[in-house]
Amino acid sequence: MAKGMAALLAGVAAITLLAPHASAQQAQAPTDQQQAETKKAEEAKAAPTGVTLLDKILVISRTGETAIESLASASHVDQEQLDRRMATTPNEMLLGVPGVAVQADARRVSSSINIRGLQDFGRVAVIVDGARQDFQRSDHGTQSTFYIDPELVKSVDVIRGPVANTYGSGAIGGVVFFDTKDAEDFLKPDETWAASATGRYESNGKGWTTSASGAYRFNENWDALGNIVYRNYDNYKDGGGDTVNGTGFDVLSGLLKTTIRPSENSELKLGWTGSSDSWNEISGGKPVYDVDMKQNTFTARYNITDDAKSWLDLHINTSYNKTNLNQVALVPIPDRFDPITGVPVVLPAGSRSSFDIGTSAIDIWNTSRFETSGIAHELTYGGDWVGDKVKTDGTAGGDSFYTPSGKRNVSGAYIQDKLTWNWLEVITGLRYDNYSLKGTKSETSGDRVSPRVTVGVSPFESVGLAGLQFYGTYAEGYRSPSLTETFISGNHPAGVSFPFLPNPNLRPETGKTTEFGVNYKANDILEPGDAFRLKAAYFNNDIDDYIGIVRLSPFVPGSGCTMGFGPPFCYQYQNFANAKINGFELETVYDAGWGYAGLSASIIDGHTISTKGVQAGLLTIPSSQVTAQLGLRFLEDKLTVGGEVQYNGKPKDNPIAEDYTLVNAFVSYQATDNLKIDFRADNLFDVKYANPLNIVPATTPGAAPVFAAYEPGITLKLAATMRFGG
Repeated sequence: MAKGMAALLAGVAAITLLAPHASAQQAQAPTDQQQAETKKAEEAKAAPTGVTLLDKILVISRTGETAIESLASASHVDQEQLDRRMATTPNEMLLGVPGVAVQADARRVSSSINIRGLQDFGRVAVIVDGARQDFQRSDHGTQSTFYIDPELVKSVDVIRGPVANTYGSGAIGGVVFFDTKDAEDFLKPDETWAASATGRYESNGKGWTTSASGAYRFNENWDALGNIVYRNYDNYKDGGGDTVNGTGFDVLSGLLKTTIRPSENSELKLGWTGSSDSWNEISGGKPVYDVDMKQNTFTARYNITDDAKSWLDLHINTSYNKTNLNQVALVPIPDRFDPITGVPVVLPAGSRSSFDIGTSAIDIWNTSRFETSGIAHELTYGGDWVGDKVKTDGTAGGDSFYTPSGKRNVSGAYIQDKLTWNWLEVITGLRYDNYSLKGTKSETSGDRVSPRVTVGVSPFESVGLAGLQFYGTYAEGYRSPSLTETFISGNHPAGVSFPFLPNPNLRPETGKTTEFGVNYKANDILEPGDAFRLKAAYFNNDIDDYIGIVRLSPFVPGSGCTMGFGPPFCYQYQNFANAKINGFELETVYDAGWGYAGLSASIIDGHTISTKGVQAGLLTIPSSQVTAQLGLRFLEDKLTVGGEVQYNGKPKDNPIAEDYTLVNAFVSYQATDNLKIDFRADNLFDVKYANPLNIVPATTPGAAPVFAAYEPGITLKLAATMRFGG
């Protein structure tokens, strides 16, 4: 039976291109093509024989296009998909999105997103309701992490590559946008108020999730929503039955959001999301640190248009994100060194390290729509600014040393024109970036102009081929060095003492991406109301002045490395190489009233070529993946049964990674209008596996690299949701 299920599921997958409805409040002005599809969908909904799914407007699109229409590698994960994944961490929300991997070690609520082999230090822009998530805590594992509770999220949009540089500086890997729930998503059209409560139990790490939501519509132009979530989990067991210490956590999260519509053509969204998280960090199999993290994000988003959304479609987004992490030693910590003097020290129990990071941002843009000589224009122009203020402190020899204090300001301005004429689309754009870094002893700055050119053609008009589109893109992105890369200085405080050297002369990374892709969409293929979508792309990304940490010898003249108390070497972040990453991505879906099926895949390869001509593999290259998903609907769509199969192929340059295949299954039953039951089994066959991104390289010559943590074995989840409204 297991083999039969695997064979069935492995042939099909549902991927993230479709959504059941498009929100008019978030959409840009619909194109003629979108209006025609909407009309067609409404007609299909009236027919008893099937349904048509409408493509969701991308939240981060500045030109009002859907994922299938975008001339870029874009994906959308909607509320229905999030519900059936029953995600505990951000990692599980992004299941099957091609080109995307999430790294989380034993601290599994702190996640780092990898897109096309790039991650950390802002290479991937992670956005929550318009607020950039720039928290960084440098260590031997992930560098740039974030947390958003999946219960608060209604959709996730992903754009791979630097083509989304209208959203801000630095995202040479891509952008991930988490959009939280609104009252209008929760309230039915005839309701003034509604409330719900969810309880969920998980067998692996034996823990509970409880969530409560409430929404109120004051009048047709003002509504509000609140959501609170509490999770409490013990350490989980891997597929070999071994307990993975340090994986337990308890986290309290919340959301408040109100939407005000001052006029027919304007809207203001005010929001807050926050979380309070605590966990233990393990060394030698025992807890050595107690960690407490508090995060608060405040956002304000305003949009105003003229009646026709022609010349005025103005957006003003502001945000402030504050993260504070405190680490307390539970036991005396030996084998430490003062980072300034290099003298051996013992951290007494109760020693503290703190990480205090605040991010302020403003983003303003306008889109004007007009025609010249029969050519339609969508001209988008705007500017943005992000400021990070980092303050770290702690006992000498503490881990706060790895993340130096300082200020970082990044700003930019851009202009982009999307031209449409019959079967031809051309997008041209320029972005100007400027950055400044200020540490305790020095500062640095720089700027650059980055271009983008995309050409798309839809050459066919015949039935069956009218939805076929080809495109080619060349785009550049620009990432400034981080505070850590630039200003880290002093002696390594743990295990072995050796110097880190600052490098205020670091040059920014420049990503140069070439991409060729195909989009295809068709409706009413096998029956009225069904839909098929396909996106595929090949990309090549050359990153000039790639930044990485380099080992230096004090015996080489001009290295800047001097002998200390420890071994004869130093480390410094340098523009040591150019990185070359290429790959292929595919996502397809077929959806009809009786169910859905589809397939997604990504193959990524990459390496660096050092300034001395030495070629080496990139440890940030994720597994190649093929993800299949299938769902069948019964009882007038009240019951959905399905699952996923995902094959992961080891990166060729990873010395200890292995291939592995995961099988998941789920059942969702809407028992009544007010009661929903969900069940899910993850890693159904209890496979023992590790994320290749969690490899810890050897720290001494001859030593073998190891994995930071193995992933959970079989996990059963059971949830019930009660809803009331009136």
